[in-house]
Order: sequence, then C-alpha cells, then structure tokens
Amino acid sequence: MSVWLPTSPCTPEACAGPEGRTASVPLAVLRLGAAVLLVLAGILGAPPVRLLPTRPRHAVVRAWSAGLVRAFGLRITVQGNPGRGGGRLIVANHISWMDIPLVAAVLPCRMLAKSDIRSWPVLGRLAGRAGTLFIERERIRALPATVGTITRALLAGDRVTVFPEGSTWCGRARGAFRRAAFQSALDARVPVQPVRLAYLRADGEPAGEPAFVGDDPLTASLWRIARTRGVRAEVTLLPRIPPGRYADRRDLAAAAQAAITSPSSLPGTPTQRPAPSATDRDRAKRPAASVHHCTNSSPAAASSLRKPS
Repeated sequence: MSVWLPTSPCTPEACAGPEGRTASVPLAVLRLGAAVLLVLAGILGAPPVRLLPTRPRHAVVRAWSAGLVRAFGLRITVQGNPGRGGGRLIVANHISWMDIPLVAAVLPCRMLAKSDIRSWPVLGRLAGRAGTLFIERERIRALPATVGTITRALLAGDRVTVFPEGSTWCGRARGAFRRAAFQSALDARVPVQPVRLAYLRADGEPAGEPAFVGDDPLTASLWRIARTRGVRAEVTLLPRIPPGRYADRRDLAAAAQAAITSPSSLPGTPTQRPAPSATDRDRAKRPAASVHHCTNSSPAAASSLRKPS
C-alpha cells in the first residue's frame, strides 16, 4: 500500500461488531436474496434508464437505491432540502459501501470510486453502467486527470459525489478531508453540497454493523448488515456552499468538513436557526489555480493497516 493513501484506524473487531438485536437467519437470507434481485435488475435496466430525461431518470434511480437500502432492513430518514437541480459537487463522510445507494436514494448522482470496484463481482458491472467515475488511488500522478474528469462532469450539469476522507471510518471517528477534489468545484464554478451520513440505533447512538472498515471482507459486511435490526440510515443535507465564497480549495474543504462535523448537524441536536443558505443564485468569482499545477497529499501513518476503500 502506498504511504500517500489516506488510512483509518478503525477495524471490524473494534468498530463493526453487532451491538443490538439481530434478525433471524431466514430473514437475513431473504434480505440478501432481495438485494441480489435488485442489483441484477439494476444491471439489466441501467442502459435504458440512462436514456430517459433527467426527471424520470432521477426518480427511477431514487426508487431503486432506496429499495436496495431497505432490502437490508435499514430505514431511511432525510433532513434538509436538496434544492434546485444543476451541477454540484456532493461531499460526504464515508462509513460504508452502503453510503453509495444511500446518497443516490436522496440525490441521484455520479459517484467517484476506487478503480478496484470495477473488478467486484456484479457490483463492479453495475457501478460502470451507472456512470461511476473511477480513480486510481495508488497513482498520485493520476490525480490531476481525475480532477479534470470530475470538472467536465460538473460542467455538463452532473451531480458528482466524492468521499473526501478517502477511506471509510466507523462513524464515531472521522478523517480529515482531502482537498484535491474540491478544485473541480472551483474550476467548474458549481456549489459544494455537504452531506452528513449516519447509521443510528433506536437510542440515537451510532450503529457499528454498517461500518465497512479495516480488512473487513465484503461478504462479511453484507451478512452483518442483513442481520441488523432497528437501524436507520440518516442523510442530512446541509446548506450548499456557493461558488466564489472560497477561492482556495484548502478553505473550501475545511468549510465543508466543518459543516458536516458541526455539533448542530449531529443527530439528536436541537434544531437551530440555520446560517444563510447557499444557493445556485450566488455569483461565482474567478476560480483558483488548477490542481493540475499543484496537488495535495499527506503521508498516512506508517503503522496503519487500513486497506483502500
């Protein structure tokens, strides 16, 4: 593993063990069967769905994604308003592979994912047909080209979702946001939409079962989530950061991370009067220098055992 890759100290043993009631084995098998059928339907239906106009296409994607999350027994709750359409960079904290259908159930979009996912059985093919943008995480020199690809997608009016932590965390702990992807929002002059994801038990505490961390095998994660009971997936759509508010990707990344980790955005926090909302109507200023001239990375701790996610 490259020392430049972002890493997390979270492990399945410490963070992802079952903590509450579990579903019966027959119910878990039924859930997995329903999820497999939905994935197969997604693979077969992706090509014709992509030919639909934007509104009906997004409606189909939302319904399919919500169905996949619910097939695993998770209930979805949404806070905030997605606002008007148009290109935007969606940034979210990263806990699980389940984050991808969860975000799509609320904001249909194109995802930025590691290139390894292409080789995943079934899911890799579905990701490709869904318009996923892939990044070679171990090749730092490929980063400017990836940022350019994201920029072109944003200029075309697409929503693109990235997970700037660069790795999955358990939800109790979080990683620092990597800044490079934020340059695409500056170059395309589009808003940044911070989104906070959480998987919660009935008492409002983070649930460990959905976390996909450390060297956790995908099959083990699938089975663990299928056996959960009483867990809800919460999506909090925070006010968009308008183009031109920050001229530097460092400040833009810091603002997005602060919005997601702010105490007022955490589950169970009393509702407060929100800050002035950022909308697409804000005027754009001149974008900052391109990441093609300057990229950012910081070395991961040498002792970390986190695999790329």
